[in-house]
Amino acid sequence: MRRRTLNILLTGTASDSHTWNLVYLQLLLEEEGHRVHNLGPCVPDRLLADTCADRNPDLVVISSVNGHGYRDGLSAVRTLRRAEHAFPVVIGGKLGVAGTADPVQRGRLLDAGCDAVFDDGDVAALREYLGALTGIRVFA
Repeated sequence: MRRRTLNILLTGTASDSHTWNLVYLQLLLEEEGHRVHNLGPCVPDRLLADTCADRNPDLVVISSVNGHGYRDGLSAVRTLRRAEHAFPVVIGGKLGVAGTADPVQRGRLLDAGCDAVFDDGDVAALREYLGALTGIRVFA
């Protein structure tokens, strides 16, 4: 069975200057057979939306490790949804300053238009999600 290749736009959040998470995710996504355009760290919402309009990705992956992912992610996904982009948007990493998953914040991200929210380090869940998008069953 041939795997569907996704065009993925990978991005950090507006306030997150970390890059190692983005490099790791790019390598992981490419290892899974997908094409990745990495926007890098500190990406303003408008640049993200404009790049999405230009590239029309199959999936947007937002990563944050500075603890402000909930706040920055809400802003980013709301900007994308206001621009009426219909592709899936997922976010993951260390999203809160407490370092633990917050179900209320998770719900807000989902309500704002995120299709999935991944806890810090949950690579298996990301792979499973990618498998669902590409029609490939993933065994963890």
